[in-house]
Amino acid sequence: MRINVLGVGFDNVTMAEAVERGMELLRGEGCHYVVTPNPEIVEICREDAEANAAVNGAALVLPDGIGVIKGAAMLGTPLKERTPGVEFAAHLVERMAEEGKRLYLLGGKPGVAELAAKNLTAKHPALQIAGTQDGYFKDDAPVIEAVRASGADCVFVCLGAPKQEKWMRKNGEATGAKLLCGLGGSMDVFAGTVERAPKFWCDHGLEWFYRLCKEPRRIGRMMKLPLFLVHVKQEKRKK
Repeated sequence: MRINVLGVGFDNVTMAEAVERGMELLRGEGCHYVVTPNPEIVEICREDAEANAAVNGAALVLPDGIGVIKGAAMLGTPLKERTPGVEFAAHLVERMAEEGKRLYLLGGKPGVAELAAKNLTAKHPALQIAGTQDGYFKDDAPVIEAVRASGADCVFVCLGAPKQEKWMRKNGEATGAKLLCGLGGSMDVFAGTVERAPKFWCDHGLEWFYRLCKEPRRIGRMMKLPLFLVHVKQEKRKK
Protein backbone atom coordinates (compact mmCIF):
# COMPACT_ATOMS: atom_id res chain seq x y z
CA MET A 1 0.00 0.00 0.00
CA ARG A 2 1.28 3.45 -0.89
CA ILE A 3 1.71 6.33 1.53
CA ASN A 4 -0.53 9.23 0.53
CA VAL A 5 1.07 12.66 0.79
CA LEU A 6 -1.30 15.40 -0.43
CA GLY A 7 -2.79 13.19 -3.11
CA VAL A 8 0.41 11.54 -4.33
CA GLY A 9 0.94 7.91 -3.34
CA PHE A 10 4.57 7.08 -2.52
CA ASP A 11 6.01 3.57 -2.43
CA ASN A 12 7.40 2.93 1.05
CA VAL A 13 10.73 1.39 0.05
CA THR A 14 14.41 1.73 0.83
CA MET A 15 16.84 2.61 -1.94
CA ALA A 16 17.95 -1.02 -2.18
CA GLU A 17 14.34 -2.17 -2.46
CA ALA A 18 13.59 0.46 -5.11
CA VAL A 19 16.56 -0.58 -7.25
CA GLU A 20 15.63 -4.26 -6.95
CA ARG A 21 12.06 -3.44 -7.97
CA GLY A 22 13.39 -1.47 -10.93
CA MET A 23 15.43 -4.45 -12.07
CA GLU A 24 12.42 -6.75 -11.70
CA LEU A 25 10.46 -4.45 -14.00
CA LEU A 26 13.35 -4.46 -16.50
CA ARG A 27 13.41 -8.24 -16.53
CA GLY A 28 9.64 -8.59 -16.73
CA GLU A 29 6.98 -8.11 -19.35
CA GLY A 30 5.26 -4.95 -20.52
CA CYS A 31 6.26 -1.32 -20.13
CA HIS A 32 6.48 0.51 -16.83
CA TYR A 33 7.74 3.87 -15.61
CA VAL A 34 9.23 5.35 -12.45
CA VAL A 35 8.70 8.85 -11.07
CA THR A 36 10.62 10.66 -8.33
CA PRO A 37 8.43 13.50 -6.98
CA ASN A 38 9.72 16.19 -4.65
CA PRO A 39 7.50 18.75 -2.87
CA GLU A 40 7.45 20.95 -5.98
CA ILE A 41 6.01 18.13 -8.09
CA VAL A 42 3.47 17.25 -5.38
CA GLU A 43 2.30 20.86 -5.49
CA ILE A 44 2.04 20.69 -9.29
CA CYS A 45 -0.06 17.54 -8.95
CA ARG A 46 -2.47 19.37 -6.65
CA GLU A 47 -3.23 21.81 -9.46
CA ASP A 48 -2.83 19.63 -12.56
CA ALA A 49 -5.09 16.56 -12.81
CA GLU A 50 -3.16 15.17 -15.79
CA ALA A 51 0.13 15.41 -13.91
CA ASN A 52 -1.47 13.79 -10.87
CA ALA A 53 -2.72 10.87 -12.96
CA ALA A 54 0.68 10.46 -14.60
CA VAL A 55 2.55 10.45 -11.29
CA ASN A 56 0.16 8.10 -9.52
CA GLY A 57 0.07 5.82 -12.56
CA ALA A 58 3.76 4.98 -12.24
CA ALA A 59 4.94 1.51 -11.25
CA LEU A 60 7.26 3.14 -8.71
CA VAL A 61 6.75 6.50 -7.00
CA LEU A 62 9.90 7.41 -5.08
CA PRO A 63 10.26 10.33 -2.62
CA ASP A 64 13.05 12.50 -4.00
CA GLY A 65 12.99 15.43 -1.60
CA ILE A 66 13.53 15.60 2.16
CA GLY A 67 10.34 17.67 2.30
CA VAL A 68 8.28 14.65 1.26
CA ILE A 69 9.87 12.57 4.04
CA LYS A 70 9.10 15.27 6.63
CA GLY A 71 5.59 15.72 5.25
CA ALA A 72 4.80 12.02 5.47
CA ALA A 73 6.09 11.91 9.06
CA MET A 74 4.00 14.95 10.00
CA LEU A 75 0.93 13.16 8.65
CA GLY A 76 1.67 10.13 10.83
CA THR A 77 2.55 7.87 7.89
CA PRO A 78 6.36 7.89 7.76
CA LEU A 79 8.30 6.68 4.74
CA LYS A 80 11.38 4.47 5.18
CA GLU A 81 13.85 6.85 3.57
CA ARG A 82 14.47 9.42 0.87
CA THR A 83 15.29 7.88 -2.51
CA PRO A 84 16.75 10.64 -4.71
CA GLY A 85 16.22 10.04 -8.41
CA VAL A 86 19.85 10.62 -9.35
CA GLU A 87 21.02 8.02 -6.81
CA PHE A 88 18.35 5.54 -7.88
CA ALA A 89 19.47 6.00 -11.49
CA ALA A 90 23.15 5.56 -10.59
CA HIS A 91 22.46 2.27 -8.81
CA LEU A 92 20.24 1.12 -11.66
CA VAL A 93 22.98 1.87 -14.21
CA GLU A 94 25.42 -0.27 -12.23
CA ARG A 95 23.00 -3.20 -12.20
CA MET A 96 22.11 -2.72 -15.88
CA ALA A 97 25.80 -2.87 -16.83
CA GLU A 98 26.14 -6.17 -14.96
CA GLU A 99 23.17 -7.68 -16.80
CA GLY A 100 23.83 -6.30 -20.27
CA LYS A 101 20.76 -4.06 -20.44
CA ARG A 102 20.55 -1.27 -23.02
CA LEU A 103 20.04 2.34 -21.86
CA TYR A 104 18.70 5.28 -23.88
CA LEU A 105 19.32 8.83 -22.61
CA LEU A 106 16.59 11.37 -23.42
CA GLY A 107 16.68 15.01 -22.37
CA GLY A 108 18.92 17.94 -21.52
CA LYS A 109 20.39 20.58 -23.76
CA PRO A 110 22.03 19.57 -27.06
CA GLY A 111 25.21 17.62 -26.34
CA VAL A 112 24.44 16.92 -22.68
CA ALA A 113 23.03 13.41 -23.19
CA GLU A 114 26.09 12.47 -25.26
CA LEU A 115 28.39 13.74 -22.52
CA ALA A 116 26.40 11.83 -19.91
CA ALA A 117 26.71 8.68 -22.02
CA LYS A 118 30.46 9.15 -22.25
CA ASN A 119 30.82 9.57 -18.48
CA LEU A 120 28.54 6.64 -17.65
CA THR A 121 30.36 4.25 -19.97
CA ALA A 122 33.72 5.43 -18.64
CA LYS A 123 32.56 4.44 -15.16
CA HIS A 124 30.75 1.29 -16.32
CA PRO A 125 32.52 -0.05 -19.43
CA ALA A 126 30.01 -2.90 -19.78
CA LEU A 127 27.05 -0.51 -20.00
CA GLN A 128 25.36 -0.52 -23.40
CA ILE A 129 24.15 2.92 -24.53
CA ALA A 130 21.35 2.37 -27.04
CA GLY A 131 21.17 6.03 -28.08
CA THR A 132 20.81 9.65 -27.02
CA GLN A 133 18.46 12.53 -27.77
CA ASP A 134 18.32 16.05 -26.35
CA GLY A 135 15.10 17.42 -24.90
CA TYR A 136 14.63 20.14 -27.50
CA PHE A 137 12.23 18.32 -29.81
CA LYS A 138 8.73 19.34 -30.85
CA ASP A 139 7.45 16.14 -32.45
CA ASP A 140 7.25 13.00 -30.31
CA ALA A 141 6.95 10.55 -33.19
CA PRO A 142 10.58 10.58 -34.45
CA VAL A 143 11.87 10.30 -30.88
CA ILE A 144 9.59 7.36 -30.09
CA GLU A 145 10.67 5.62 -33.28
CA ALA A 146 14.35 6.24 -32.52
CA VAL A 147 14.01 4.70 -29.06
CA ARG A 148 12.09 1.72 -30.44
CA ALA A 149 14.65 1.17 -33.20
CA SER A 150 17.50 1.33 -30.68
CA GLY A 151 16.25 -1.73 -28.81
CA ALA A 152 16.58 0.09 -25.48
CA ASP A 153 15.53 -1.78 -22.36
CA CYS A 154 15.46 1.38 -20.25
CA VAL A 155 15.06 5.09 -20.98
CA PHE A 156 16.15 7.89 -18.66
CA VAL A 157 13.65 10.67 -19.43
CA CYS A 158 14.96 14.06 -18.29
CA LEU A 159 12.48 16.59 -19.64
CA GLY A 160 11.54 18.31 -16.39
CA ALA A 161 8.31 17.95 -14.43
CA PRO A 162 5.52 17.49 -15.21
CA LYS A 163 6.41 17.14 -18.91
CA GLN A 164 8.47 14.00 -18.40
CA GLU A 165 5.78 12.25 -16.32
CA LYS A 166 3.09 13.03 -18.89
CA TRP A 167 5.42 11.97 -21.73
CA MET A 168 6.16 8.61 -20.17
CA ARG A 169 2.51 7.88 -19.46
CA LYS A 170 1.49 8.78 -23.02
CA ASN A 171 4.42 7.34 -25.00
CA GLY A 172 6.13 4.75 -22.81
CA GLU A 173 4.58 1.67 -24.35
CA ALA A 174 5.20 2.90 -27.90
CA THR A 175 8.96 3.14 -27.24
CA GLY A 176 9.24 -0.63 -26.79
CA ALA A 177 11.30 -0.14 -23.63
CA LYS A 178 10.59 -2.14 -20.47
CA LEU A 179 11.26 0.75 -18.09
CA LEU A 180 11.29 4.54 -18.31
CA CYS A 181 12.56 6.71 -15.44
CA GLY A 182 11.63 10.38 -15.03
CA LEU A 183 14.77 11.96 -13.62
CA GLY A 184 14.57 15.72 -14.08
CA GLY A 185 18.02 17.32 -13.90
CA SER A 186 19.91 14.05 -13.41
CA MET A 187 21.20 14.14 -16.99
CA ASP A 188 23.18 17.28 -16.17
CA VAL A 189 24.65 15.60 -13.10
CA PHE A 190 25.74 12.55 -15.10
CA ALA A 191 27.16 14.84 -17.77
CA GLY A 192 29.07 16.86 -15.18
CA THR A 193 27.53 20.14 -16.31
CA VAL A 194 25.83 20.52 -12.91
CA GLU A 195 27.58 19.62 -9.67
CA ARG A 196 25.55 17.73 -7.09
CA ALA A 197 25.68 18.97 -3.51
CA PRO A 198 28.51 17.56 -1.35
CA LYS A 199 27.70 14.55 0.83
CA PHE A 200 27.27 16.60 4.02
CA TRP A 201 24.50 18.70 2.45
CA CYS A 202 22.75 15.62 1.02
CA ASP A 203 22.99 13.67 4.29
CA HIS A 204 21.39 16.54 6.22
CA GLY A 205 18.55 17.17 3.78
CA LEU A 206 20.02 20.48 2.62
CA GLU A 207 20.68 19.68 -1.01
CA TRP A 208 17.86 22.06 -2.00
CA PHE A 209 19.58 24.92 -0.12
CA TYR A 210 22.95 24.16 -1.71
CA ARG A 211 21.36 24.30 -5.17
CA LEU A 212 19.63 27.56 -4.28
CA CYS A 213 22.96 29.09 -3.24
CA LYS A 214 24.48 27.96 -6.53
CA GLU A 215 21.46 28.99 -8.62
CA PRO A 216 19.59 31.90 -6.95
CA ARG A 217 17.21 32.05 -9.93
CA ARG A 218 15.62 28.87 -8.54
CA ILE A 219 14.05 30.86 -5.69
CA GLY A 220 10.62 30.83 -7.35
CA ARG A 221 10.64 27.05 -7.57
CA MET A 222 12.04 26.67 -4.06
CA MET A 223 9.09 28.61 -2.63
CA LYS A 224 7.01 25.51 -3.34
CA LEU A 225 8.65 23.84 -0.32
CA PRO A 226 7.19 26.12 2.39
CA LEU A 227 3.85 26.06 0.54
CA PHE A 228 3.99 22.26 0.58
CA LEU A 229 4.59 22.24 4.35
CA VAL A 230 1.68 24.65 4.87
CA HIS A 231 -0.58 22.28 2.96
CA VAL A 232 0.72 19.32 4.98
CA LYS A 233 -0.14 21.14 8.23
CA GLN A 234 -3.62 21.90 6.88
CA GLU A 235 -4.09 18.24 5.96
CA LYS A 236 -2.87 17.17 9.40
CA ARG A 237 -5.47 19.41 11.07
CA LYS A 238 -8.19 17.80 8.96
CA LYS A 239 -7.16 14.39 10.19
